[in-house]
Amino acid sequence: MAAVGCRQLLLPVLVVLLCLAGASSATNVTYDHRALVIDGVRRVLVSGSIHYPRSTPDMWPGLMQKAKDGGLDVVETYVFWDIHEPVQGQYDFEGRKDLVRFVKAAADTGLYVHLRIGPYVCAEWNYGGFPLWLHFIPGIKFRTDNEPFKTEMQRFTEKVVATMKGAGLYASQGGPIILSQIENEYGNIDSAYGAAGKSYIRWAAGMAVALDTGVPWVMCQQADAPDPLINTCNGFYCDQFTPNSNSKPKLWTENWSGWFLSFGGAVPYRPTEDLAFAVARFYQRGGTLQNYYMYHGGTNFGRSSGGPFISTSYDYDAPIDEYGLVRQPKWGHLKDVHKAIKQCEPALIATDPSYMSMGQNAEAHVYKAGSVCAAFLANMDTQSDKTVTFNGNAYKLPAWSVSILPDCKNVVLNTAQINSQTTTSEMRSLGSSTKASDGSSIETELALSGWSYAIEPVGITTENALTKPGLMEQINTTADASDFLWYSTSVVVKGGEPYLNGSQSNLLVNSLGHVLQAYINGKFAGSAKGSATSSLISLQTPITLVPGKNKIDLLSGTVGLSNYGAFFDLVGAGITGPVKLSGPKGVLDLSSTDWTYQVGLRGEGLHLYNPSEASPEWVSDKAYPTNQPLIWYKSKFTTPAGDDPVAIDFTGMGKGEAWVNGQSIGRYWPTNLAPQSGCVNSCNYRGPYSSSKCLKKCGQPSQTLYHVPRSFLQPGSNDIVLFEQFGGDPSKISFTTKQTASVCAHVSEDHPDQIDSWISPQQKVQRSGPALRLECPKAGQVISSIKFASFGTPSGTCGNYNHGECSSPQALAVAQEACIGVSSCSVPVSTKNFGDPCTGVTKSLVVEAACS
Repeated sequence: MAAVGCRQLLLPVLVVLLCLAGASSATNVTYDHRALVIDGVRRVLVSGSIHYPRSTPDMWPGLMQKAKDGGLDVVETYVFWDIHEPVQGQYDFEGRKDLVRFVKAAADTGLYVHLRIGPYVCAEWNYGGFPLWLHFIPGIKFRTDNEPFKTEMQRFTEKVVATMKGAGLYASQGGPIILSQIENEYGNIDSAYGAAGKSYIRWAAGMAVALDTGVPWVMCQQADAPDPLINTCNGFYCDQFTPNSNSKPKLWTENWSGWFLSFGGAVPYRPTEDLAFAVARFYQRGGTLQNYYMYHGGTNFGRSSGGPFISTSYDYDAPIDEYGLVRQPKWGHLKDVHKAIKQCEPALIATDPSYMSMGQNAEAHVYKAGSVCAAFLANMDTQSDKTVTFNGNAYKLPAWSVSILPDCKNVVLNTAQINSQTTTSEMRSLGSSTKASDGSSIETELALSGWSYAIEPVGITTENALTKPGLMEQINTTADASDFLWYSTSVVVKGGEPYLNGSQSNLLVNSLGHVLQAYINGKFAGSAKGSATSSLISLQTPITLVPGKNKIDLLSGTVGLSNYGAFFDLVGAGITGPVKLSGPKGVLDLSSTDWTYQVGLRGEGLHLYNPSEASPEWVSDKAYPTNQPLIWYKSKFTTPAGDDPVAIDFTGMGKGEAWVNGQSIGRYWPTNLAPQSGCVNSCNYRGPYSSSKCLKKCGQPSQTLYHVPRSFLQPGSNDIVLFEQFGGDPSKISFTTKQTASVCAHVSEDHPDQIDSWISPQQKVQRSGPALRLECPKAGQVISSIKFASFGTPSGTCGNYNHGECSSPQALAVAQEACIGVSSCSVPVSTKNFGDPCTGVTKSLVVEAACS
């Protein structure tokens, strides 16, 4: 009894102490007209989007550290409803879906989090992130003032908030989440929903605020976002954006670092100089939080990509590439931009900017309060460099650039002048023979074992097939349980039918997409595909019919469901007709006849993609079928040595899906080629960027390499399974690892000098101007050789440099002395270091190195 009484006395004390401890660790997040205010202090913040299901838990700590090292303060992610609630009321937060673990990984690295709950996400994600079961709720209408939809949206939003609160992850609890978003880009399409759209937005805002997260909520692209929600900007440029209230800060939730890739499209990229220009202009004109969409794009594993026709790669030309490696010079130059902006933070948070014209297309914004002063000088001209006068000093501004002056005097960075290193990478193929220097053959470290195969039967094979008159829309029939839906019917030929010319007829099939194959009496008759710009398909192919009963089987396949636009959920797929047989004397319309339907493939039902489930379907034969449609393939391979990222090159295959150890690495489609035209050899960063401005790989496959995360692999032997829809030869696929080939830098002697924290104090003392810096990309590596060095007027790009007419003979020796044998080096760019090979000419230093 005494012990119990003692515990009774201690419990209230412990509760009080725990409450005090929680209160002391809590962070107060508010906002005013200038910025987010964290614990009473305005903050200038840099953010980047990293989506947890587009990478793996093993990758998260490294991605977070690279984001932190790149100068980010915040990581932003959507919350993907469909993966967390695949069945209504059944939740999944495991593995790549472990949102709590992801947020904690950010916190462990010292990063804040912006949680964009939506729950509509767009994001080139299947069905915009909505689970398909939502579509079948009676009376539901998505994203409008509709009670069934609002009930489900609120229930899921409450689930996410409760999960975050339960883990103590909101800043008000001492966690890293400082912002949340409700809805997503609704202002782009709300006019289509009329008055019900306006009332829906008011409801969504009120619902979110009532959840009492203790942190501000935002709505992006929503000019009428109700108070107290902050309306924010998305786009390639947001410097002209103004919030809808003088009491709200200027926030940029999506600065598109590149663009997404579509199957059948060329590869888009955004020049580093233009992205840096957009960032600097935003902070110049009063912005205080900018987010890169994406900072790491990652991979659309499984069937997660939307669009339709969005590729499996979601690289997005982001500062961290699909494989988790930094993309240089984009990552490094933006790091320098972030550092320069942070040097301006005391002035940026102290006051509003004052504007000053410096001539046509040139302007300054100055932040001055007391003894602190920062200035941004911009040249918006798309062609001409300018020399401007500011505070009595002359400054040269390249076209389409911003110079940053943290003290209103000295330029520490110009967005068009890149001082960070560049890297070139190579995909090293594994599993083939190479020649040694003596001419002998060397087997590389990985090889596939022989292939087994299983033939996917044509048409209806399951007992639960459905027969109905007429053509059924695909999504309503499959609920997206599979990409595939079989449509099967038959026609009896007696002879002399008007749709026949002898035994010949023409088959016409119209479909909403996305891919269609036709089979007559079990034999392939033709195929057609839509595209990212139009899913509509019209297949016309000659066929041969036989006397008596003829079986017509049509396989319709989707390539991700629509994810954007008003009423995107009503965009259908599949064969909507008509389906006709035509000949010289007449037409037979089969659209209203009886059709039998099978959802998915027989191999999917047998789980052939999971080799741990043994199946008698597999045949082991050296003479396996190739270049035939509807074939499953299976093989084994050994895990590549080392820790370099792994990818599969699917050159030689047609279209399908691939699984490694039962985990889908996504849809492959290397035969879908980009148009021949539209690409540029060199993209001029000057002038407004658009998603079609800078394209590469015209006339080539949109994607040949498919990421296999190391965490998908197991020591020793691994299983790979392919389902090939069109026809291919699996012996032609290869495994590759991504490795850095060269690290390079190119710095002019008139480049602004920005001292870096990582160089030694001795080096800082020795420097009297700009310096070229090189750093090996992997821990433990050192610079092993200097492939090229030139001080003077060199030209070219990393991996393809050339000496100019002006070139110092000392450049190679100086670079070797400074860099070989160390993991990083800094080489002053000056005539004192190299001599002066051409007096009166502005010179540059170029160095290309190898690390090992």
